[in-house]
Amino acid sequence: MSALSALEEALENRWEALWARMFGREPVELVDALRRECDSNAVVCRAGRVLVPNAYEVELPAPVHEELTRRGSRVGQALTDRLARHAARHGYEWAGPLAVHVRRSAEVPNGRYRVASSVMPHVSADGFQRAGQPGPG
Repeated sequence: MSALSALEEALENRWEALWARMFGREPVELVDALRRECDSNAVVCRAGRVLVPNAYEVELPAPVHEELTRRGSRVGQALTDRLARHAARHGYEWAGPLAVHVRRSAEVPNGRYRVASSVMPHVSADGFQRAGQPGPG
């Protein structure tokens, strides 16, 4: 293992420990779910080029989402960073700008979550939030 990989792993472990102290559970399951979603939707276009979805939506139960919002957590950005590192390690290319949007869902039971991905060629974090909302009319 190179020194850089060891440092990266140590930093990830520290981040997970901080998350566990602040929110009572580690994000390992959530990060792993994002990685699986990314990996399972990878498309090999040609030798050496693998495209993956760039828009990810994480649905959390209301109490968890409210706790993250109340504390001012930037969990969406943290998850985006972790997913970006995962893709870089595997040599994936995004179908557009990467965005991970975290939202509350009344359909997700407490202690659970839901992850979905899609291809949105011109998405931004703000645009992704608006894309899921019905238009005027």
